[in-house]
Amino acid sequence: MNVDKEVNSFFLQYDNHVHTNALKLREMLLSNLPGIIEQIDASAKMVAYCYGQKYSALICVIIPSKKGLKLGFNRGAELPDPDNLLEGAGKISRYVQIRTSEQISSVQMKRLIESASALYKQNQQQK
Repeated sequence: MNVDKEVNSFFLQYDNHVHTNALKLREMLLSNLPGIIEQIDASAKMVAYCYGQKYSALICVIIPSKKGLKLGFNRGAELPDPDNLLEGAGKISRYVQIRTSEQISSVQMKRLIESASALYKQNQQQK
């Protein structure tokens, strides 16, 4: 099965608003994270975006639910967040609650994605 079809099928489990925004968020991530690997984790109910198989290579995850949609960031606690998009109190991860389709294509969201990518690259250079 084509990855696009698999991802679409995964997101179809949720209501139309969540499905539509999840696909838009997916496209934004794929276009702003060149070479990113997309992996569906059906048991965890999320789609991961990473540059390898280790947890340290994880950039972010799309987390759909009946209540809405979140974009979770590995190492989100380390990301600069001048626009106060990130929520959560974990020591490592943070997330953005996606409320509108306009939010997905916002400059602020793209800036956050770029920061997550830069943090990953910085950590890779230090290894």
